[in-house]
Amino acid sequence: MSFLRKILYPFSVVYGEITAARNTFYNKGILKSTQFNLPTIVVGNLSVGGTGKTPQVEYLVRLLEDKYKVAILSRGYKRSTKGFIIADKTSTAQDIGDEPLQYFKKFSNTIVAVDANRVNGIQQLSNLLDKPDVVLLDDAFQHRKVKAGFTILLTPYNDLYVDDKMLPTGNLREKVSGANRANLVVVTKCPSHVDENEQFKISKKLNVKKHQTVFFSTITYDKKVIGKNNNILISQLSDYNIVLVTGIAKTKPLTDYLIKQGLKFTHLKYADHYRFEKKDIEKIRIIFDGITSDKKIILTTEKDYVRSFIDSNLKIYYLPIETSFIDHQTDFNKIIIDYVEQSSRNS
Repeated sequence: MSFLRKILYPFSVVYGEITAARNTFYNKGILKSTQFNLPTIVVGNLSVGGTGKTPQVEYLVRLLEDKYKVAILSRGYKRSTKGFIIADKTSTAQDIGDEPLQYFKKFSNTIVAVDANRVNGIQQLSNLLDKPDVVLLDDAFQHRKVKAGFTILLTPYNDLYVDDKMLPTGNLREKVSGANRANLVVVTKCPSHVDENEQFKISKKLNVKKHQTVFFSTITYDKKVIGKNNNILISQLSDYNIVLVTGIAKTKPLTDYLIKQGLKFTHLKYADHYRFEKKDIEKIRIIFDGITSDKKIILTTEKDYVRSFIDSNLKIYYLPIETSFIDHQTDFNKIIIDYVEQSSRNS
């Protein structure tokens, strides 16, 4: 922890009490939460950035889309627009945000919408002629104005919320006790194998309540990198020179994976949700052109690709990722499907 963060600890205490008071007001009904008839699933976290929300939302879409009309509602972080917008073929990351654009590009049968006012967003979706059967709320754990039907809380394996502190000393948006609102807790970005004994220890450390279930997931990387005109198998990149460009919160899982695959790369690391400008792209181009080998590529994340490089003429590729569960995936799926089916009947 940096010295600056340590000296800001008094502000963390104040911020923690403010968020705790806000939650108390919602819990007691002093502040109003709106509940909707259609199934609503929140995916969120207690900390800022890098917990794996995007692949978790994508997992839920794949789980539900064959049987239900799914909508994803996001605030559209760092977009230049305001209000309620439904993504279409003309949408850009500047219009709706990088994560919503990624969802829209991947899932043609899913409604992708943005609205900082989630209550209004759900109301707008409910009024559509082809309205959704279920709404996934991306990064809305602290958005208490919506009383979600079901809540999934994410926490990374190497950065559990119980080991963190309140902003600005740490990265928590609210006190650890806020985790009690979740129906499920998913420990994300785990190693590919976490045995039952370690899972039990982590669950105990998280101090989950009787109404909660803990699951453990890992990131699965695609076997190929995707470019505008062609794809390349990861196994064929061992003799390539790679310029890795990232604008995400936590890059270690990706860099560890590339190292494990025996790949050589130069890493240009930018801030989370960084919007690459012409000067940045020119810098990347100069570094890339300086590599004398013909076997060279620029590699980025899917989120960065749709935000900044989808229309670029750089020789750039992205590496897709998915969430997969280490154990009990069938149990996780059943809990989600049972909730959606029961809520659909009730509505």
